[in-house]
Amino acid sequence: MDTTKLINSTKDAFKKQFNEAPEGIFLSPGRINVIGEHVDYNNGFVLPAAIDKYICFAIKKTKTELGEFYAIDYNETFNVNVNDELKPVEQRWVNYMLGVMDEMKKKGKKIGGFKVAMSSDIPIGAGVSSSAALECGFGFAINTIFEFGFSKKDLALMGQTSEHNFAGVKCGIMDEFTSIFGKKDKVIKLDCNTLEYTYYDAELKDNCFVLFDSCVKHTLATSGYNDRRNEVDKGISILKAKFSEVKNFRDVTLDMVEKLKAELGEVIYKRCRFVVEEIGRVEKAALALQNQDFTKLGELLVETHRGLSKDYEVSCKELDFLVEETLKEKGVLGARLMGGGFGGCSINLIKKSDAENVIASIKKKYKETFGIDMKVYPVNISEGTHQYNE
Repeated sequence: MDTTKLINSTKDAFKKQFNEAPEGIFLSPGRINVIGEHVDYNNGFVLPAAIDKYICFAIKKTKTELGEFYAIDYNETFNVNVNDELKPVEQRWVNYMLGVMDEMKKKGKKIGGFKVAMSSDIPIGAGVSSSAALECGFGFAINTIFEFGFSKKDLALMGQTSEHNFAGVKCGIMDEFTSIFGKKDKVIKLDCNTLEYTYYDAELKDNCFVLFDSCVKHTLATSGYNDRRNEVDKGISILKAKFSEVKNFRDVTLDMVEKLKAELGEVIYKRCRFVVEEIGRVEKAALALQNQDFTKLGELLVETHRGLSKDYEVSCKELDFLVEETLKEKGVLGARLMGGGFGGCSINLIKKSDAENVIASIKKKYKETFGIDMKVYPVNISEGTHQYNE
């Protein structure tokens, strides 16, 4: 769906549901992460970008004490008294927004009544962070219509806290930060420790990013995501105890990890090795993009996939197949799984002239091997969360 269609259908659904027109339209994007996987919660650097897949919010203030939610794509509604103590509920999609409201209330803001309808063309469960788009878009809309004056950084952090407390996922800051701070044709090199960030040009010239959706779905809260966090937390504790100069993973060298291999144990050793190597790859990838060295960028993507599959162990047979087979195709510069893992998408850097043939070939092979119709999402690097003005 193109963005204009998404906006128009969301507005129409709002009018039909609430019998009036919305006062504001907001768009909040999903994201890709070019490189720097599973290092956002390990105080490393990441290299994400917002993409042209959005959640659209149509919203209006009311004079009641009710927050009225309408999820168009699910045809589900939910109402809450904005003055009540907020707690997670059974309808998962609501929790991301209730958590944001809870954070705003804790910061002393009085939220009034409102009606909101939302619809999305972000693929769910594909690792492009629909949950962050939901938190950030809703937070941005509430912040705007009630004139709360929260900064973009405030909104990103509130989205992250909402995901921790109301959705039960101990996510890092990258997804929310990218959704809010994304810019057209730019990647963000984000320091997940200080939240300092630098934009790099992401002009891909004759190349493009295409996502291959394995259609193997995962819910991070019930997958091994939290297990990985616990494993690296143990690892960094052991490293800190032995090396006084280590405050977090960015201070760790491969040499340190090797020296403590026995003490870390095989599993935690592999997890720590991946994190240290991946932090190093981010800087190299940012420079490769800046220098338009797409061969180098592709090589780094492949290295990351090997690390995610063998050391961090967050891949699966479907994703490994997609990456391995894609890399055999003419015009493919690099491929890797993207996102939390355990399903979702691979991100592929392909020469534009070869993209159509690669897509057709991989779709056929994937269907023959797994009996699954792979979905394909060509993505463009686009604007972050914003109010849509007609």
